[in-house]
Order: sequence, then C-alpha cells, then structure tokens
Amino acid sequence: MKQTQNTLGIIAGGGVLPKEVIRAAQRHNRPVYVLALKGQADPDILTNVAGEWLGLAQIGKAIRLFRKAGVRDVVFIGWVRRPSVAEIRPDLKTLTMLVKVGFRLMGDDNLLKIILGEAEKQGFRVVGVDTVLPELLASKGVYGKIKPDSADEKDIQQGFKVAKLLGQADVGQAVIVQHGLVLSVEGIEGTAALIKRTGALKRKGGGGVVVKVAKPQQDRRVDLPTIGPGTVQAVFDAGLKGIAVESGSALIAEADKMIELANKLGIFVVGVTC
Repeated sequence: MKQTQNTLGIIAGGGVLPKEVIRAAQRHNRPVYVLALKGQADPDILTNVAGEWLGLAQIGKAIRLFRKAGVRDVVFIGWVRRPSVAEIRPDLKTLTMLVKVGFRLMGDDNLLKIILGEAEKQGFRVVGVDTVLPELLASKGVYGKIKPDSADEKDIQQGFKVAKLLGQADVGQAVIVQHGLVLSVEGIEGTAALIKRTGALKRKGGGGVVVKVAKPQQDRRVDLPTIGPGTVQAVFDAGLKGIAVESGSALIAEADKMIELANKLGIFVVGVTC
C-alpha cells in the first residue's frame, strides 16, 4: 500500500478482516473512514476509528458520508449475512435504483454489486482487499506442521471440482468431502454452520476436508472465500481433518493464530491451485 493522505473508505461486514484492514491502513499512516454495516460488523468496530453505522441498503447515505470524509478509494471487507427482504429498508437513492433494475436482483450478491456499481458511477474507486492488503491472500502450500496425506489429496481434488460447479450456479463457496463422498455443500448458512452440521454426517474411518474456492464469476472486490482460527476450531469440533483453500483467491485471517491453533489441534491447512 502506498503512503497517501487519500482517505480509504471501508465498508465493514462481519469477522476480523475489517479490523485487519483498518490496522494495515493505520500502519501506513493512511486515514480511514469506516461505514459499519448494522447487524453484520463487530459491535466495537468503530472504537477510536472515524465512521458511522449504516444499513446495507442505505446507498445514498453512504455516498454522502464518504464524500464528506474525503474518501476516493473504497474497499468492501468482511462477511455479510444475506438479509431477508423484510430486513432491507432502502433509502430513497437505493429504492430508485431497485425500481430501475428490478427487485428480482435482490438475491445473493446482487445488492452488493448494485452498491459497488453505484459507488463507481459516483466517482469512487472500488478496490479489492487484495490490493490493499495482499499479504492476506492464501499462498500455495501447507500452513503449519500438519500435512494432508494421499487420501486427503484425493478428497481435496474432488472438493475443488464440486465447489467450482456450485460456484457457477452461485450457490456457495465451500464443500466438505470425506473418502470421496460429498458430505455437504454450503448454502445460505455460511461456512461455520456448514461445518457444524456436517459433524453428524461424517462417516467412520477419519478424514474429512473442508474445501473453499472462489466462484468462477467471482468479483474479487467482494466476498472472497475466507478462513481463520475460527474455521480451524470448527473443523476440529466437527471431527474433520483439514481445510483446503484456493491459493491466490482466498483470504487468511489472523494467519499466525490460525497456524498455531492448527498445529495444536492437528488440523492441516493447505493452499491449492485449481
């Protein structure tokens, strides 16, 4: 990241990654202005940080606040639980846009795409977190001391094939494979819930790999697949063996903590090229 006084606008969803981006910007003496999404971002995200809480569909308010703060570059980071239609209360700007493009686009990632598209039309430059903090991208190879065996490698290969097919259908980013069998696929619930419910589906004989990949049509500026210490703990609790992510297209949150926990619990974490 180049040192600059251009304020970085951060639209913060859930998880630890928004705080990591904030800290990275601060290390480079770059001012930030954070719009924390209500019901998504951590409650303490705005502690000692300039910003305001915002509803997911308040595009008009976001534009006004970013302009007032001198923002030009905008990054969207953190997971977003897909809201129900009843939860979305669009401001006038958002409502006008939705009427124009059609309410049918409210599903899945489309509202985020509408928000980012409008931001660019208004003169902001939307950047991916990988351009702001490239060290978060998963690298190829094993993280930590635990390595997958030959059976795990076969499950990983199967998982990548299935996950990419699911991604083409815009279903999810993760699958869990054991002994060549797809135990479960990610739906609306997210990876943590996917892993938890898969514990009861696990077959005898050990093994079981969580595979996370980017969707083939993935907009790299939003919603890249992410893992961290919480993922490792969930895998251990479910009695699974490891995690495989797509190198260069997945994010690693709190990598040092993740590796330490994976070594302690005997869970392998590996970055793989499709």
